[in-house]
Amino acid sequence: MRIDLHAHSTASDGTDTPAELVRNAAAAGLDVVALTDHDTVGGHAEAIAALPEGLTLVTGAELSCRLDGVGLHMLAYLFDPTEPDLARERELVRDDRVPRAQTMIGKLQALGVPVTWEQVARIAGDGSVGRPHIATAMVELGVVGSVSDAFTPQWLADGGRAYAEKHELDPFEAIRLVKAAGGVTVFAHPGAAKRGQIVPESAIAELAAAGLDGIEVDHMDHDDATRARLRSLASELDLLTTGSSDYHGSRKTCRLGDFTTDPEIYGEITRRAAGAFPVPGAGGRAAADA
Repeated sequence: MRIDLHAHSTASDGTDTPAELVRNAAAAGLDVVALTDHDTVGGHAEAIAALPEGLTLVTGAELSCRLDGVGLHMLAYLFDPTEPDLARERELVRDDRVPRAQTMIGKLQALGVPVTWEQVARIAGDGSVGRPHIATAMVELGVVGSVSDAFTPQWLADGGRAYAEKHELDPFEAIRLVKAAGGVTVFAHPGAAKRGQIVPESAIAELAAAGLDGIEVDHMDHDDATRARLRSLASELDLLTTGSSDYHGSRKTCRLGDFTTDPEIYGEITRRAAGAFPVPGAGGRAAADA
């Protein structure tokens, strides 16, 4: 059983539509895929309507958080999307994305990069605009060679020359809200130091004490030593360990199923969830009518 619990669509900063994402997940030989767009559940309905037979969809979101000035992402699975408090916080984060992007574009222009809001808005389409869309614009302009190359202190990394803050959740509050909505929380790529500053292990211990369910260990931004260290930490803190591709379509080099989650861990996540249930595919739109 092949399970990938972290993927993005055009509802945020991926390049596959939600329908394309689930079809590509099935073609990649996955049995389970999670749709975890940034701070939105806007792609869930389309993904469910297109869900192929034999593929199960885990609904979720990747929540933007900040702790002591350090940005982090919290994967939330199988929560009730209509729970008002969590929905309100997601909306606040999304509403702040446009002025934040415009601020970063202004900083880039001051640095001599001729990026425009119109270009970034075209790239984002109907998705929730974010730094990867700005990075894609920089690739189009030939300023950087890849999206990853834009996420450096020189450009868009946390604290970088063109970085701008946005509204983000306190991760302890995120855990509380997701739990109240019946969901399960997993700290996404906690050791991804190449992206910028990471929170210390002591903070992960505090999050575990507050109800964090797990940490994402097997991820493209973790080397072997980091994975071993995180797996040991998870054992000490009694946290679940997941593996995921963090797929963004053509925007990143990772492929669906590059890293996967153990079926027993997946089973425990579904047992803990009370806000929603995994959706089994029934061959396209039949899934939405079930």
